[in-house]
Amino acid sequence: MHSISRRRLLSLPLVLGAAAALPGCAVSGPSRGSGGSSGPVTLNALFMKQASYSEDDIRGMLAAFQKAHPDITVQPTFVAYEALHDKIVISAPAGTYDVVLIDCIWPAELAGKNMLLDVTDRYQQAWLDDILPGTLGSITYKDRRYGMPWIPGGKIFFYNTRMLKDAGVDETAMSTWDGVLEAARTLKAKKVVEHPLVWSWAHAEAMICDYAQLLGAFGGRFLDDAGKAAFHQGGGLQALEWMRRTLDEGLSAPSSTKLLEDDVKKVVVQGDAAIALNWDYMYSESNDPKQSKIVGELKPAVSPKGPGGQGPAVDGSMGLSVTATSKHPDAAWQLVAFLCGKDNQLQYVERSLPVWNSAYEDPKLTSGAQAPLVAADKAQYGSLIERPQVVQYNAVSQEIQAGLQSCLVGGTPAAQALSDAAAKVDRVIGG
Repeated sequence: MHSISRRRLLSLPLVLGAAAALPGCAVSGPSRGSGGSSGPVTLNALFMKQASYSEDDIRGMLAAFQKAHPDITVQPTFVAYEALHDKIVISAPAGTYDVVLIDCIWPAELAGKNMLLDVTDRYQQAWLDDILPGTLGSITYKDRRYGMPWIPGGKIFFYNTRMLKDAGVDETAMSTWDGVLEAARTLKAKKVVEHPLVWSWAHAEAMICDYAQLLGAFGGRFLDDAGKAAFHQGGGLQALEWMRRTLDEGLSAPSSTKLLEDDVKKVVVQGDAAIALNWDYMYSESNDPKQSKIVGELKPAVSPKGPGGQGPAVDGSMGLSVTATSKHPDAAWQLVAFLCGKDNQLQYVERSLPVWNSAYEDPKLTSGAQAPLVAADKAQYGSLIERPQVVQYNAVSQEIQAGLQSCLVGGTPAAQALSDAAAKVDRVIGG
C-alpha cells in the first residue's frame, strides 16, 4: 500500500484520521498463568487506522489474544498510513514499539537498517507450506524473513463482460496482454467504447504499481543480481513500449497519465472504459447501484500473461514485524503469530482476505457476492512481483516515475527515457 486509494478491500468502510499518533487504551487482563511468557509483559504495537482491519477489529483481536495470554498486555497505537513509515523510523532508536505494521516496500530499508527482528528460524514448516507464497515478499529481505504477512494484496485485472460481448470478443482473449491489446482494438473499432483501457499512470507511486505488473509480465526486472538497474532493457523496455503504443493508438484513455486508482475506479464504474487494473475495492463499488452504471458487468481475473507466460500482480501486501529493539521479542512474536494466524483471520474476512491457502476453502469465502473476487485473489496471490527492494526506495521510485512520465507524457523514446532513469537510479543506490 502507498495511499488510501490503493488499499485492497472487500468493502470500503474507511476510518479516516489525522496523521498524528493516537494511542489507544490497553487491552489488558489479569496476570495469571504463563500464557507462553515468563511473567507479566506489556507490549506496544503500532497499527494503521484507516483501511483493511478497523480499529474495532484490531481491538477485538487483541482482546482474544489477551484471553489466551493473560500475562501479556498489549497497548495499541493507531496512525494514518501516511504517518506509519516515519513513526516506525523515528521511534526505532528508543525502542518504543515491540510490534509494527509494515508495507511491502519497506523491508529493505527497515531490515537493512537493523530495525526489525530476523524471525526466519521461528517459522514452522507447516506455515511455509500453507502461506500464499506471493505474500512472503512483503516481509522478506535478502532471503530472510522479518515478520509475517498479515494483509495480502495485489492489483487485480478487471474487464467488462457486457462490453466484450457487444464487441464480439471472447473472454479468453483476456488471458494474455497481446489478447488484451487486440480486444481493445476491436472494442474501439466497433465503437463500444472510445478508450477501452484506463490506467493509474499519474506521476505517483500508482504508476510504479501498473508498470511493475507489466514489467513482470514481459519478463523484466527492476534490478539485476548485482543490484544495478535492469528495467531499461528487456521486459522493462518492452513494457513501456507497450504502454506508449496503447496511448498512440487511442486505446488507453489519454487522461490515464493524470489518474490515480480511485480515478480509474470512477471511469470504470461509469462505463467509460472496459479494462483496468485496480485493487479489490473496485469490484464491490462496481456492484453498488448508488454509484455504478455497470452493476453485474465487471469481472475480476488474474493478471494477463506476457510472451513468456508470466502474469504477476504487483505486491501490495502488508505484514507484522517484531522490532529489533523489543525487550520482549518472544511475547511480541506470539502476538504476531496470533494476529496473522488463520483462525484469527477467518473471523474478519469481510475486511481482509487471509494469507493462508487453506483458508480459501472456508464457506465464508467460497460463497456469496464476493466469491468471484476471492477466487481471483487466491489464484493471483501465488504470483506477485515486488517493487525494487532497496534501502533508498522512495528516491528510486521517484526516478522511475520521472522516466516513465518522460515517455508517456513528454514523448521521449522509451529506450532513452528508461536509460536516463536507470543511470539516475544507479547513482541513488550507489551514492
